[in-house]
Amino acid sequence: MNNWWKEAIFYHVYLRSFQDSNGDGIGDLQGLINRLDYIADLGIDGIWISPFYQSPHVDFGYDISNHKAVDPRYGTLEDFDKLIEEANKRNIKIVVDIILNHTSDQHPFFIESRQSKDSEKRDWYIWCDPKPDGSPPNNWQGFEPSTWKFDEKTQQYYYHYFYVQQPDLNWRNSDVITEMFSICDFWINKGAAALRLDAINYLVEDPELKDNPITDGVPDYLRNIYQFNQDPIHNLNHPDNHEVLKKLRQHIRSNHPEDPLLIGEIWVPNTQELVNYYGTNDDELQLPFNFFLSTLSQLNAVTCREMLEDFERTLGNFPTTVVLSNHDFPRSTVRYSQEKDSDQVAKLLATFLLTLKGIPFIYYGEELGLRDNPPDTIEEVQDPRGKIDWPSYKGRDGCRTPMPWNNSLNGGFTEGKPWYKLPLDYQQRNVENQVKDPDSILNYYKQVIKIRRNVSALRRGNLILLGDDPNLLAYSRTDEKTQAIIVLNMSSDRCTFELLTSPTFVTQSWSILLSTHNDVKSKTISEKISLQPFEGLIIVPN
Repeated sequence: MNNWWKEAIFYHVYLRSFQDSNGDGIGDLQGLINRLDYIADLGIDGIWISPFYQSPHVDFGYDISNHKAVDPRYGTLEDFDKLIEEANKRNIKIVVDIILNHTSDQHPFFIESRQSKDSEKRDWYIWCDPKPDGSPPNNWQGFEPSTWKFDEKTQQYYYHYFYVQQPDLNWRNSDVITEMFSICDFWINKGAAALRLDAINYLVEDPELKDNPITDGVPDYLRNIYQFNQDPIHNLNHPDNHEVLKKLRQHIRSNHPEDPLLIGEIWVPNTQELVNYYGTNDDELQLPFNFFLSTLSQLNAVTCREMLEDFERTLGNFPTTVVLSNHDFPRSTVRYSQEKDSDQVAKLLATFLLTLKGIPFIYYGEELGLRDNPPDTIEEVQDPRGKIDWPSYKGRDGCRTPMPWNNSLNGGFTEGKPWYKLPLDYQQRNVENQVKDPDSILNYYKQVIKIRRNVSALRRGNLILLGDDPNLLAYSRTDEKTQAIIVLNMSSDRCTFELLTSPTFVTQSWSILLSTHNDVKSKTISEKISLQPFEGLIIVPN
């Protein structure tokens, strides 16, 4: 059993926005290959790549028409083979994004399924008669006001949690299970070291299709991504999901002795629900995504402390992720800072992300302190959700801007017209400029990652929260060999941290190993230290 991932740092590449190699304005596999040295230099162990499969691109590749083919926009299967080869040379593992919940309506399976009620693939999807008045079978909502689409040809509705072009598969059909497991096998056999399983807790629905209870608003744990006003207890997190995941894990273990990592995209109401997805005896997912830190509405030491206390109490020694940003919601710099404080907060968040107990996932451009650049008009909107909900919700394009590599036209991302506009400040905030600036956010990330490599407690040590200051979040990381204290001023005021508040540290002398502020005068601490606004410190024993 290979547990390489337990001390890894992952980098999330939104492929269409990372690097274009052929001038069509869309990032591709060859572009990613061309930038592997950059990712290796950053200190990354694994790259999670957004979908690159054959697709009509209604949902930018999450609507798949052939799970075992590369979309020409992104390259070829040979490009994927080359990516694996080149990544292996740099000791980087590749994580592919597997979509098991649904297909495109252009997939041959669905085309066949909708031909007639007697089609041999009919039961591969969820079809249902209308209510007597012709309305949908129930009140379920998802990406659209109803998750049901009426099909004129057969006079039935089909279920789609996401867009109408993404019909859900029927995971109560054993043939579906066999087929979708074969997709996992295909990409593992091609060299993927891990699978990121999209919407994996959405697979199975209530067999009686019962209505969801209505609420006053979107449940807290879903507020970042959905707009509906119901508690989706009958079509998300159904208990029967667990049996499917046990079968998947058993299948993967039986067919792949290296026991590839299964990472689950899971939005759940609380950490206890998250624990359930590890299974009863390490027999489901090795790593369900923990998104709770990314749901915080503001940077707040009290709330963060309460959340970390909950993680310690509920998750215990289960391996967990640390995620602050991804392709589905605004970047952390936008959520947790004003523009004037953005760079300092970006460094503070880097310290937080890379020193917590857990496995960090860096979203591309997070290491530059990128901010969102949302559409100004509906004509600019690319994301279908933004078109559906405009102007109350502008979609997810703003956090998916092309990566700025330099200050040339289109930021070195493409020689053509980029699929979406670049960040507003890309001519100043880009890789080339930040590589040259020793005080840049990029170079700060590299420093923290190097410290994480050198201080084993930051990779595998326990975590103890220190103090209860409403503005300061402080914690220690300790293993049998090393120790570190992390102090984060999450406020715009000066604050003081006293080492003597924790009796464990009374007799030790400490030094500041790294500060987010480059003008720290004293490196040695005896009793207390004053922190500037939004300053973060990593402190180690002398």
